[in-house]
Amino acid sequence: MARSLRGPRLAAALASVLLLFGTVAGCGGDSGDDEPAGSAASAPADSAYPVTIAHKYGSTTIKSEPQRIVTVGLTDQDAVLALGKVPVGTTEWLGAYKGAIGPWAGDKLGGAPVPTVLKDTGTGPQIEKVAALKPDLIIALYSGLTKEQYTTLSKFAPVVAQPKAYNDYGVPWQEVTKTVGKALGKSAEAAKLVDGVNADFAAAEKANPAFKGATALMATPYEGMFVYGSQDARSRILSGLGFALPTGLDKAIGDQFGANISKERTDLLDQDAIVWIVGDTTKDPAKLHDDPSYGDLNVVKQGREVFVKETGDYGNALSMSTVLSLPYVLDRLVPQLSAAVDGKPATKVAQPAS
Repeated sequence: MARSLRGPRLAAALASVLLLFGTVAGCGGDSGDDEPAGSAASAPADSAYPVTIAHKYGSTTIKSEPQRIVTVGLTDQDAVLALGKVPVGTTEWLGAYKGAIGPWAGDKLGGAPVPTVLKDTGTGPQIEKVAALKPDLIIALYSGLTKEQYTTLSKFAPVVAQPKAYNDYGVPWQEVTKTVGKALGKSAEAAKLVDGVNADFAAAEKANPAFKGATALMATPYEGMFVYGSQDARSRILSGLGFALPTGLDKAIGDQFGANISKERTDLLDQDAIVWIVGDTTKDPAKLHDDPSYGDLNVVKQGREVFVKETGDYGNALSMSTVLSLPYVLDRLVPQLSAAVDGKPATKVAQPAS
């Protein structure tokens, strides 16, 4: 599904993941005779299992420590890696990295083999390749898994689907990390990881009092103007830094992670700061400004725009928004946002050096 969550290309990709194989839902999968792909930390105590995790389609019980983990959720691998496990299989989204592991997470591999990357172009994972990996746990938290897909996947191994409380592709990174921690018998470690990144957000907000209560928005110029709602991971970065999202944003886009808006609703773009995820940070701003429905807004006239290259490491880390990628993002985004909201139109919002 490539870069689909960057824009409404996701709509064609949500119907995915039809898999058939042995074990019933809620039971531990057979890992066969293969050795696990790798573990960079000590195994959790046996007392952590069995563990039951509730999700959109009921609950799943994991009977013992998983060794062969396949991540169907598009960002779930980072939480697994952060907690000392290396998946045997990941699902490609960004298409930029070997094993679908970004540079912010590469050191977590240790000496383990790089995960097998599964393809999902909108019709679901490659059934035979998933079967060949012999998973004993399938994680699908940052996903749009359907009930039918969940039921079929559960014939392979226990499946941890997306939480019921959020839109598809709307689960917060904190929830992903803690849920993976529970599945791996490492809840305490997961909580410490979450606390550490939350502390980074708090420090950035404290150092930038202008963020508090200022309005901000994430958007991308895909097939017009596409904005991200409150349940999208990118928007949650802004909220975590103290910004307020535009009033009426979720009402305008409906029950989705984001949506295209009409030119009659470009008022949603006229905020104290706007972060554009674009293909080209040198050419795309001019294209946006040529449209008077946007170019004439105060957010443009007063220099309150931030532009992030979609396909660079920075843009990839921002879209992933995981426990591992977010510190990388904050180092780059916070200075840009600070320049955007400083009240001085002449202040240039510079691109990060790397």
